[in-house]
Order: sequence, then structure tokens, then C-alpha cells
Amino acid sequence: MRKYLAGLIKPVFFCQIFRFYVYLFVIVHYNIFGKEYFLIMYIAITGSKNNKDVYIYRSFRKENGQSSSHIYKKLGKYNTLLNQFDGDADRLMAWAKNEAKKETELYNQKNGKVSVDFSQGACIAKNEQRLFNSGYLFLQSLVTELRLDKICRSIKRRYKYQYDLHAVFTDLIYARILHPSSKRESYEYCKTLLEPPKYHLQDVYRALSVIAAESDFIQSELYQNSNFVHPRNKKILYYDCTNFYFEIEQEDELRKYGKSKEHRPNPIVTMGLFMDADGIPLSFDIFPGNQNEQTTLKPLEQKIIRDFNCSEFIFCSDSGLGSLNNRRFNSFSHRAYVITHSLKKMKEEERKAAMNPAQFRKIGSPKFIDLRTLDETDEEIYNSVYYKEYPLITGDMDETLIITYSPKYAAYQRTIREGQVERAQKILHAPGKKRKGKNPNDPMRFVKATTVTDDGEIAEKTVYDLDREQIEKEAMYDGFYAVVTNLEGDVGEIIRINQQRWEIEENFRIMKEELGSRPAFVRREDRIKAHFMTCYISLIVYRLLEKKVGEEFTCDQIIQTLRYMNMTLINTAGGYIPSYTRTELTDTLHQVFGFRTDYEIITKSTMRTIIKNTKNVHKKEI
Repeated sequence: MRKYLAGLIKPVFFCQIFRFYVYLFVIVHYNIFGKEYFLIMYIAITGSKNNKDVYIYRSFRKENGQSSSHIYKKLGKYNTLLNQFDGDADRLMAWAKNEAKKETELYNQKNGKVSVDFSQGACIAKNEQRLFNSGYLFLQSLVTELRLDKICRSIKRRYKYQYDLHAVFTDLIYARILHPSSKRESYEYCKTLLEPPKYHLQDVYRALSVIAAESDFIQSELYQNSNFVHPRNKKILYYDCTNFYFEIEQEDELRKYGKSKEHRPNPIVTMGLFMDADGIPLSFDIFPGNQNEQTTLKPLEQKIIRDFNCSEFIFCSDSGLGSLNNRRFNSFSHRAYVITHSLKKMKEEERKAAMNPAQFRKIGSPKFIDLRTLDETDEEIYNSVYYKEYPLITGDMDETLIITYSPKYAAYQRTIREGQVERAQKILHAPGKKRKGKNPNDPMRFVKATTVTDDGEIAEKTVYDLDREQIEKEAMYDGFYAVVTNLEGDVGEIIRINQQRWEIEENFRIMKEELGSRPAFVRREDRIKAHFMTCYISLIVYRLLEKKVGEEFTCDQIIQTLRYMNMTLINTAGGYIPSYTRTELTDTLHQVFGFRTDYEIITKSTMRTIIKNTKNVHKKEI
């Protein structure tokens, strides 16, 4: 052993100018693939009499058997440090030894090899949790940046509850993203996180009432705090509505029978949602299922203007929410609007004028073009957008109708319709009673029923055939799209604003499919509102996460990766082993958030540090 150590201390030398003193060795032993290695951390003082430095050196033997060493960390000037300890050299060295010990422990946590003993004859402990989700740590880091803990502390000043609102609230968000289910099942799922709940199930239901009552405050504060994560782009605000069904038959004050967008025969509630120009939710509210969607806009928009300090923006929505009253409301106080417009619902004379193929322009060109002359096989023409402007006077409002034509969009619509016609033909030849088409995308709308003969007599049986007239009628609109606006100026920008409207539909899709927001398993009105609040915040967290990783990955990739980022606890004395596949996405997540869970083994102390730092706004890399 002495001979081995002597070989490691080759860097120790003496000369007339520099002196090198070794005061402490901290020895760490590793056994790697049958070979023994020693890592030595030691304190060294180098330099002349009046200019000495105190260092932590790292000495080690390489795999080839040769010894080596290097400066690991400089602690400072010897005389300066000595003055800090009132000239007591023993106290100085005791402190230096302790620093070397701490650095050794940190190095060992990050780079050390760990040996764990297992027994073939020993059973694992009964009812002991071994598998834990670590994907929530990235969500926790984002929630920390959103200052949700500060919001919860502010709320607590107005109430007298004893439970931890922040713990309940955040767990509901994590469970909504990682394991969407009922509140009871969410509570049980959170027991599989690295930090299981310290509250009770009844605290969850109590918290829902508080969350519902503080909805406006939470939304306002969350909007302000979200700027710390991603500066909000509120120049353009998108609005849309959807509805959510409940597995009940009896109506109440909120859950009402109405026009279900999913064609469900159940009572529904309506959600109105505002989204900013970057696709991040801005605000929402819940309305009775039988309320006219057009009436939902004004109260929610007024809340945004009042609570969000947001009064100058371009409002964008579909034609169903762009009523005359809503357009007029957004014609004042530095607000404007871009609303989709149905060509099919226009008066025939106006529609013919609007869709006349002459007098179109290519975006960016003043030259007039007749659409009938376009060679749509040309790639440049195929990918171009053409437009014409048509003035509208509606009461006291001067508006502009912008009609666009896209060969690419026309080809897309034609392909979709051809597929629907093909499905309609298969239905025609299938036995059984034929039904009517329920919506604009139902292939049965292309099927017509004939109940009389050519001479007007009642037929013995109903005859079904393709409705060629209906097919040709829809083909007339292939590639055409229209918006109405009170904006003046760049038509290309107006069209771009409207084209981004698909993102709000994507938000609803994520909320319903990925976050499992329906059916809702709560009954009381306050708990229903709180349920959608957790869904709404979960959507914000997801969207911000999407921005963090650079929008290079799909929604399914991100959420599924987080759901399966599990850690296996070796035993109560050991650490954690990653039980997931390391991918490009997991590497990106670790790089962006500044910690890693993909080492071969992570000690419990290291994991505690990671968890602690995800709760700290000013995190340090682990």
C-alpha cells in the first residue's frame, strides 16, 4: 500500500523557489471490472514564502497504471486565508481539509462507481414502492418559474384552511399531464412520484372549491408570471369555444343540453378560450352548455382588458363568433379584428362577384391575374396564394372582405372530398338502413334518397344514389377562403394572422385528447370550474415546455416521454436507476432544464438536490 501511494505522489517536488507541502489525503477506492483504482484529494500549499497558494489537488492512477495529478480547485492565497482565521494555521488547515472532503463527496456523486450487494435468496420488502416517475420534475421546474407557490401564498391569506394548497394544486397539474383521470385516481397516481403527497384525499376536494373561487386571480397572476418563462405576444388574440360532455342525464345550472360539437347526447358546458399570438393560452371561462357562443366573448374579453393590462390587439376568430356585435365591440380603443367569412352563406349575387376568377392578385404583386389561366402543375404557382379585396358596408361599419385562392388548398380539399365520396359509395353497397349526414364532414351528405319514380309515383322502396349535384356544388369552393376585417394595409399579414387560427383548435385537441379533460368526473359547479382550471394550467405548462424544447418534437412524443421517464429504486440504502430509454428528447430536456436523471445510477442525496433545485427559481446545474 505504501509503495502504491508513493507512486501516486510523484507530483510532490522541492526546489529553491517553490515549496510543495501535502497536508491531507482523502482516498476513495473503486473496484471497476476487477481492477482497483484510488482517487486521492489532497491539500497542497505552493509558492514562495510571501506568495503561497492553497490548492485542492486530485491525484489518481490511470487505467494504464501510470499515476497523474492536477489542480482540482484553488482555495485562495495562504496569507489571505490565514488572516481570516486570525493567524491560526491549524484552524485554516482544518477548514481546508473539510473543503477537500466536500469536494470529494461531490465528485464521488457525479463520477464515482457504486457497488450494491444483492442476495438471490432475499425477497423485496412487501408493499414497498420501487418505481417512481421522474418526468414530473421538468413540469415542476416550469411550475416553479410560473411562481405558482407565490400565487397560493397570496390566496392563503384570504382563507383559513390547514392543507398545503400549492402541493395539491401542483400534483393535480402533474397528474393531468402524466396520468389524466379522476381526482381520486390522480391522488393515487401521485404516490408514484418521487415526492408522494403529504396531504389527504379530502384536501383535494377542499382545494377545488378554493381554486374555483380564485379563478380570475389565478389567471391574472399566471399571465403576468408567464412572462418570466416566455415573453407573451399579445398583439394578436385568438378566441374560440368548445364544449365538454358529462356522463349524466339530468341538467343543472351549468350543465345543460346544447349543441354538442362531438354529437354527444349528454349535458354539456361551454369553454371560451383566448390564445396569444404564440399559441399559448391567455384566459378562459366556463359557460352553461345552452348559452349562445357569441355572447361568451364580451365578458371574457372585458376581463382581459381589465385584469391583464391588455387593450390594444387584433381579435381573430371564426365566423360563428364574429357576429356584428362582436366585430363592433372590437372596433374601438385601438382594437381591430380579422374574422373568417362563409362564402356559402353570402347572397348569391355577392358570392358570384367575390368568387369571379378575374381580378385576383398574387400576394406581393400588383398585377391582376385570372385564376383560370393558372398552370397549377407549376410548383411556384401551386404554393402561391392569390387574393382579391371586396368592400363591405354593414350598417355604420366599413369593412373589407378578402377572398383568397390557394391551388395547394384546393388540391387538399379535393383529396379529402374524394375520400369521402369513396366511403359514401361503400355505404351505398352495404346492406342496412342508410342514415342522413350529420355534419359537413360526414360522407353520407353525398348520398341522396329517392322515394318516387320518374313519373312521380311513390316508389315501392327507397333508392339511394350518389348526390352528384351536391358534390359539384362543394367543388366550386375548392381552394377559396375569405376573411372580413377592418384592418388596412398588408393583405399578406392579414392572411397570415388568420392562418394561425388552427393553433387554438390544436389547444382544444390537446386538452381533450392528451390531457383527458372529458368526461369530467366531478359534479358540483365549483369543482367543475376547478377541474377545467387545472386542465387550463396544464395546457399552459405543456405549451411552455414545447417552447423550451424548441418545438422540434410532437405533442405525443413529449407527453409520452414524460409519462415513461421512470426511476427504479435499488433498495432503501442505494440510489435510483433510470428505467427509460435515453433519446434525443430526453437529452434536450436535461440540457434545457439543467439537471440529468440519465446517469447509470443516481444517489439519493443527488436526487434530493435535483428535486430541491426544481423548486428553486434560480436553479444550479446538477
